[in-house]
Amino acid sequence: MNETSKRFLEDLLTTPGVSGYEQPVQAVVRAYVSNFADEVRTDLHGNVIATANPGAQVRLMFDAHCDQLGMLVSHIDDNGFVYFQTVGGWDAQQLIGQRVVVWSAGGAVSGVISRKAVHLLTADEKKSAVDPKDMWIDIGAKDRDDAESVVGIADAVTVEMGMRDLRNGLVSAPALDDRSGVWVVVEAMRQAIEGGIECSLSVASTVQEEIGLRGARTAAHGIDPHVAIAVDVTHATDCPTIDKRQRGSIDLGGGPVVLRGPNVNPRVGDRLEEIADERGIAYQRAALGRSAPNDANALQVTRSGVATGLVQIPNRYMHSAVETVSLPDLEATASLLAAFAMRLSAEDDFTP
Repeated sequence: MNETSKRFLEDLLTTPGVSGYEQPVQAVVRAYVSNFADEVRTDLHGNVIATANPGAQVRLMFDAHCDQLGMLVSHIDDNGFVYFQTVGGWDAQQLIGQRVVVWSAGGAVSGVISRKAVHLLTADEKKSAVDPKDMWIDIGAKDRDDAESVVGIADAVTVEMGMRDLRNGLVSAPALDDRSGVWVVVEAMRQAIEGGIECSLSVASTVQEEIGLRGARTAAHGIDPHVAIAVDVTHATDCPTIDKRQRGSIDLGGGPVVLRGPNVNPRVGDRLEEIADERGIAYQRAALGRSAPNDANALQVTRSGVATGLVQIPNRYMHSAVETVSLPDLEATASLLAAFAMRLSAEDDFTP
């Protein structure tokens, strides 16, 4: 990963984009992809869609969602403590003690998610999982008026953003689900343009996946692709307590995961694996016997149906503040998608 592309990833991971409030991170995507795409637009839903070689006979779509888990300010009490609703599928236990940022109209406001100290918990409270309604954000306010001077109802809140380098090419950050996928589809477009494509390639940084795959549905309707590949994260199983008998054997650093099952067009899946084999790209195969809980679900049933693929990035500790992925996995996934785009032509038939 060169300096420019790593800086783009870092920018993606330091910029907020809670579901429904994705404008800041989408501005980062627009600025970067405008360097090489022929067309870049933002639709009324907030999806950023970049297109290369518009007007070609066959249309290919790469999709990754930019939105992240977060919170919304729901109440400020007389003492200036800030209460919140969660946005997306949080494990509430992950939130206690987190450093957070309230993204208000006046700028970023630092805070911490708190509850009463362990010494003060009753025996029953110590045994039970804490509910988000029993937590609050302390921004250091003196009272309600002081808090309301910098924070408003419905302001978005994220855990503290930023990327940390670990050993052996691993990085950890909030929002790697699915900013890592956004990096992959944008980098795949850059490589595909450089290598040459016959198809029209649209890359969509979609909104509101975490609250119901909403952006993918509207973006795909507008693009009307013949073939679409969603890129999202999946659970790495190379850490303790995960049952590989059901989740499969998925390793960080093992390469992209090519999903197979009823949510994937079999010919698209075959083509992805053939390209990986020919180019020496290590990949992992996984099975899913139901509708995918990600954008591939929406893509497959757009309009009269789309030949859909799903390529996933192994991720440890999903939906937490310490999500962890492998940078070589991101690079390999981008190379695989770029090669798919460069091979696609109007003669290809993906009818099952």
